[in-house]
Amino acid sequence: MNYLSATSVLPRGGWPDAVRSLALLIAFGLFSGAIHAVTPEIELSEDQSTLIVNDAPQQDVIAFGKSVMVEKRAKGVLAIGGDVIVNGRVEGDVATIGGNIIQGEHGYIGGSVIVFGGAYRPESANPLREPGTETMIIGVFEDELRSLGQNPSQILSPSLSYSFLAQRLIVALCWFVITLLFATIAPGAVGRAVARIQLSWLKVCALGAVTFILLAGLIIGGALVLPDYLGATLALMGTLLLLLSYVFGRVALQVSIGKLLQKHFLSDTNRSETLAILIGVLLWTLLLSLPYVWIIALFAVFTMGIGLILTGRVSSRWQTP
Repeated sequence: MNYLSATSVLPRGGWPDAVRSLALLIAFGLFSGAIHAVTPEIELSEDQSTLIVNDAPQQDVIAFGKSVMVEKRAKGVLAIGGDVIVNGRVEGDVATIGGNIIQGEHGYIGGSVIVFGGAYRPESANPLREPGTETMIIGVFEDELRSLGQNPSQILSPSLSYSFLAQRLIVALCWFVITLLFATIAPGAVGRAVARIQLSWLKVCALGAVTFILLAGLIIGGALVLPDYLGATLALMGTLLLLLSYVFGRVALQVSIGKLLQKHFLSDTNRSETLAILIGVLLWTLLLSLPYVWIIALFAVFTMGIGLILTGRVSSRWQTP
């Protein structure tokens, strides 16, 4: 069980098509039931680190934690946590997450080139490409994405190290400043959000969860089905809503939990808004750093944030427990 194959027609032209192609490849890799054994056309190298594609003109080759080397023909290639080396001919798109795309001097790529966390390195000054195809390169977090692609389980259980602790402290400091600014600039909005959390958190969270699932489905479905401009517009609007909901939801949750802990564990003389924010920031930073627990905490922030936004200007019935 060394590769997944799927048959699909991958679109071309424009970065939305490139993103759509990558989404299609990942979707097929995750959900396709057609898992095949190694054939003479596709085989593993002796060190088990590279998938060698000799001749697979009708197959989209997807590799997890391995590099892919196309010697003759392939329909499309996606490598997660590895490089893609094209010495032969790829008719469709070539994509990698946490790796590089290396196009040999005589290699041909007929579709888009998509790189997340790596680089595109053609060996020829004029690489053989289909005219009008796109190249999208986001060269950030190269080592992290490659490590994640080779060992996906670490996303659920991050390793504890000095750099990780330092990063968490910096994140906590940033969120302390952001929350303090929100509480200072818009105390009414934050106060009403905290009141809704304390009085009707279950209703708000349930509404946010349903909306979050629907929104995620609309973004993915729009990218795969709708025309380019509609899919890109829908994805942009959905992403902005998710970002806004995360920021506002986390701010409200941090203030709410900080005030709740102050009320139960500190005397009236030791209470303050700043101290409540600090306590809430530290607690939520801890929750979002714990192995496996952070997934639940992250979902809670998103759902609560969306619910608070949707109920921000609704009648007082949301204030009822």
